[in-house]
Order: sequence, then C-alpha cells, then structure tokens
Amino acid sequence: MTDISGSDVRTCTEYEVQEVEKVNGTGKQPVVFVHGLWLLPNSWAPWREVFEEAGYATAAPGWPDDPETTEEAHAHPEVFANKSIGEIADHYQEVIEALDKKPAIIGHSFGGLLTEILAGRGLAAVSVPISPAPFRGVLPLPFSALKSGSPVLRNPANRSRAVPLSYDQFKYGFANMLDDDEAKALYEKYSVAGPGKVL
Repeated sequence: MTDISGSDVRTCTEYEVQEVEKVNGTGKQPVVFVHGLWLLPNSWAPWREVFEEAGYATAAPGWPDDPETTEEAHAHPEVFANKSIGEIADHYQEVIEALDKKPAIIGHSFGGLLTEILAGRGLAAVSVPISPAPFRGVLPLPFSALKSGSPVLRNPANRSRAVPLSYDQFKYGFANMLDDDEAKALYEKYSVAGPGKVL
C-alpha cells in the first residue's frame, strides 16, 4: 500500500487516509462516492460492493468532521453545523489529490452538486452527478426541492445549525417509493443531521 501519511492531507480523517492508501495499493481504477445532505459515507456501502465486484477500487470519504457512524452522529449532531459547499468541496479535493489515479466521481443530490464542482476543478476522470442539487442562482426551484429543503429554509437561524430530518421528511426526500417498514429501517440506519449553511 502507498503511505500517504506524510502527504498534505490536513483535513483527512484516519479513516480517509486508510481509504486512500487501500485504493492506491490496489492499482485499480478508483471510484470516489460523494454522499449528500443528511447522510454519511456508509450510505454508499451497497454501491461500493457492486463496483468492487466489477473490478474497481472504491472510496467514500466524508464531509469535514463527519462522524464514522450514525450512532456517533446522533450523539454529536453539532459537528455538522456551519459547513459550506466550498469547504466540503475543498475537503474532497484534498482526498482526491492523494489518490495515485484520477478517479471516477459519483454523487447523489448534494453529493451530485459536489461531484459537478470537483469535475469542474479537473479532478475527475469521469463524473456521474445523480439528480444533483441545484446550484445558487437556478430559478425557479422545483417545489420538490423547496419541500425537501424546508426543514432548514423555514427558519433563517438554521443557517448556522445542524438540522435533522423527521421520519416524514426523510420519507418524502429519500424513500418516497418505499413502504413504511423499509423507509423506517433506512431512516434509522442512515439519516443524520445536516448543515443548514449549504442551503
């Protein structure tokens, strides 16, 4: 494995350094998964398995200060407050620049917007922004985007806070095609607070 511990990885967690070293050690084409708002990197676990079985090396870095587990995130939601899109993109850039090969970057929703930003910085061999969040200035916003963002947008003080989703909000934004049992299981497994500042 390639040791990047001496590299310029100021904001990388130990987990992210290990992810990069693991990917670099394989010599395979890397795929970086970028999670969206109200989720953690573990939300990409099933897709990582699919891509690894297809012969790719995968990494799923977090946003700056992301806890490693949903339980830890629930215990310390304040770590999500005051994160900006630029700060999050800079963090991913740091992780990606530590890779030996330019990766494919895949992101969904806010992860899709970050994927577009990272590709725009020339960091992607290929990018796949899945249903990306709209960037500032895109008008008019679809009603679904406004409703999904309403947990933050309805109170201006939420800009500097970490804001969780209720089950009903999660079901609308993430699990609207699933039955209640599956939606509740996903909510408990993956849903965490998100930084109001990004909206």
